[in-house]
Amino acid sequence: MQVATNVSRERSYVAAGAAPVAATASTETAEQAAAAPAEDAGTAPGVKVSLSEVGLARSREAENNNADIDESNLPDEVKQLLKMIRELKAQLAEKMAELQALMAQADMDDDAQQARVRALQTEVGSIGGALSTANAQLAQVMRDQKLSSEQGATVCALLAK
Repeated sequence: MQVATNVSRERSYVAAGAAPVAATASTETAEQAAAAPAEDAGTAPGVKVSLSEVGLARSREAENNNADIDESNLPDEVKQLLKMIRELKAQLAEKMAELQALMAQADMDDDAQQARVRALQTEVGSIGGALSTANAQLAQVMRDQKLSSEQGATVCALLAK
């Protein structure tokens, strides 16, 4: 995949080796594709994404979200588990917020709202279970790798964030 970024902060994603749409259409012959306007032949099809300044700031923040974990002196397996736990905590918080917002809505049909609430509660339970499993796995890895007290304190500090 190629990423092209121009000065106006727009990113275009084009699959490597992608040909113009006119040349790949199944109903067009090679002659019709060759007769396509030159401007169409020079641009490859793809998805164009434009991010606002706020979007760019959030993107940079997400990239740096785990920088403290990456910079720690912990084994790679512990770092991966810490990142997974952070992601699961974020997902859990998001689903809990969705659930609270849904329960506060009064404009939905009762049956539809109850079905959606049950679905969100199931998702919250699944994420909670995954979080418990990841925490148990982290504790096991820490015991197996016999982390120093300093490394243990680092893990606790990173978990608290």
